[in-house]
Amino acid sequence: MDELARFALVTLTAVLFIVDPIAVVPTYLVITQDETAEERRSTARRACFAMTLLLILFAATGTLLFRAFGITLPAFRTAGGLILWFVAMDMLRGERRTQEGRDEVIEGRAKEDVALTPLAIPMLAGPGAISTVIVLSSEALGAAHTAIVYGAIVVTGLVSFIALRLGEPLLGRLGKTGIRVVTRVMGLLLAAVAVQFVLSGVKEAFGL
Repeated sequence: MDELARFALVTLTAVLFIVDPIAVVPTYLVITQDETAEERRSTARRACFAMTLLLILFAATGTLLFRAFGITLPAFRTAGGLILWFVAMDMLRGERRTQEGRDEVIEGRAKEDVALTPLAIPMLAGPGAISTVIVLSSEALGAAHTAIVYGAIVVTGLVSFIALRLGEPLLGRLGKTGIRVVTRVMGLLLAAVAVQFVLSGVKEAFGL
């Protein structure tokens, strides 16, 4: 596997797994339970579009922002890896979004438009996802790598929309136990990506 293909695989895996749209499905169904089918479709579409736009924005400008604050790339890679690690550990323990989900459901029901908050932010595009795309964009060596990062975000947005649209049959087929199993598998792979981020940051920081 050449370097570009490896980067594409790691990038898509990291972005898709940290967003983890399958874990958002139960909350999405509860928040939109009083909406019509067309309204649900619209909510899912706007949430995924907002998430995609936000992550692309951070991927494009994130490195400039932390450079402005004097934060080095190795430091941010290491910090981003640690954030991913803790998220991955929550996923492996089956605690992904559990408490947050209850709070977001209550808040979401009180809002007229739940597409932006809580669905897009923070449930799809949370701190972990934002950190991930910034780290990945900082590792882009040229236009091709940058395009891969943006492409991975767009693909994740499409997959998220499909997951939300197929929420009811997906939840019915997998059940809550099945979703927890899928989330744990994603957590394991995400943990490996997190370790790679930390190792890359440490190696660059100490010139290893």
